[in-house]
Amino acid sequence: MFFWIIVAIVSLYVVIAASAVIEVMLDNHQPAETIAWILVIMTIPVIGLLFYYFFGQDIRRERVLSRKQLDQLTHKLLSKHVSIEEPYEIPEADRQLVRWLEQQNNALHFTQNEIDTYTNGEDFILNLLQDIRQAQHHVHMEFFIFENDSIGNLVRDALVEASKRGVEVRLIYDDVGCWGVSTHFFLDMRKAGIQTVNFLPVHFHRLAHRINYRNHRKLVVIDGYIGYIGGMNIAKRYVRPTKGKTWYDTEIRIKGTGTYGIQLLFLLDWLFATKEIISEPSYYAPVPQSNGPKILMQIVSSAPFSQWPTIMMSYNKIIHTARKSILIQTPYFMPTPSLIEALQTAALSGVKVQIMLPEKPGGFWMTWCNRSYFGDILKAGVEIYLYTKGMLHSKVLVADDHFCSIGSANMDFRSMLDTFEDSAFIYNDDFALSYRKQFDKALQDCQKIEFQEWKRRGKRRRIIESFVRILSPMF
Repeated sequence: MFFWIIVAIVSLYVVIAASAVIEVMLDNHQPAETIAWILVIMTIPVIGLLFYYFFGQDIRRERVLSRKQLDQLTHKLLSKHVSIEEPYEIPEADRQLVRWLEQQNNALHFTQNEIDTYTNGEDFILNLLQDIRQAQHHVHMEFFIFENDSIGNLVRDALVEASKRGVEVRLIYDDVGCWGVSTHFFLDMRKAGIQTVNFLPVHFHRLAHRINYRNHRKLVVIDGYIGYIGGMNIAKRYVRPTKGKTWYDTEIRIKGTGTYGIQLLFLLDWLFATKEIISEPSYYAPVPQSNGPKILMQIVSSAPFSQWPTIMMSYNKIIHTARKSILIQTPYFMPTPSLIEALQTAALSGVKVQIMLPEKPGGFWMTWCNRSYFGDILKAGVEIYLYTKGMLHSKVLVADDHFCSIGSANMDFRSMLDTFEDSAFIYNDDFALSYRKQFDKALQDCQKIEFQEWKRRGKRRRIIESFVRILSPMF
């Protein structure tokens, strides 16, 4: 009797596993990702199947927002409520990408902008707190991580104070990103008048469809004309890293019409999470005309349900069309095949490609995931630098000392295909050159990986790289 029970259980598991394999194939992931999931399901009994159930299923076929809802918040809304900018002729070199992003991503272009750049958390937090304390109408915040620590408490207290003086405060936080934070932390904010929303909350019956598709964005809008976008979350480690190590990240503060793009993205996510449409003109404050230089920019977004992986496709185009140089900073380097090919093609065509990664991106597994891709690009002439001073968390791409992308998207499968991401695309020589100086300064704290030395690495390292390479598309 016991024997037949075991046979029945094994048979049932085989049927379920086979169904999961078929579903993986029908999801039409990247081939490498499909193979990785099939290997996990077939070679790690039970655990592999559970892992796929919780992390691997695809929600891209779901209709999340209707066309009517999107229209209410995109071109029609912006053209009605924002102030009209002076005529601006988009440079011919940028025109094709700008127009494509306007048509496919609703990423309108703006030119009346002042931009400040922060590469350490202390500057970011101090300026953010000052802006919150001066807010008069509203504060909108959206973060993947909002910790209940000394920095999180400082920001929370500033938000509570703003709410008490009549400022509308809205906060979107990611459920998985804030798993370690007590729900009472956010409940207390609600009691103080702050409207808080838990993005894609994970309940068991919906876990498989929600846990893998996270909101990785980091956005702030204050009074409709001041905005923040970049890679920094609200947590103490961004300001006071442990063990004497620095935390290098990049966040920009925009004062101007570019904030309208950040506001639009926040309100779309608010609609997604709450079904509430916010479209009053007061959320797009008029920006005084500036006599300063025009800084052309777009706020570009990507999401797992989007028709196109916009940020990945844009990066491909930018890398392919670069003529002189490409600078990249990313903490996690597990690029899609198309990005690998673009980087190889650029380097082989004589473009100087420099990629900066953290020496220790966080744990044994992530270190080897990053390094499993080094050989592909080193052999094409790409230069790789490991930041040794601490954690490098910036997500930046600079091309030809003219274009600069700063946002939340890592150069890995997950950011390119599976998570809600954002980036400020800035088309301006002076700004790009200023970031090149930041990059060159950080190079002083880096170790360059030499290809000849890399080829001499031991067999054990090669085996580990080959193993994690198979599974890396899932992480």
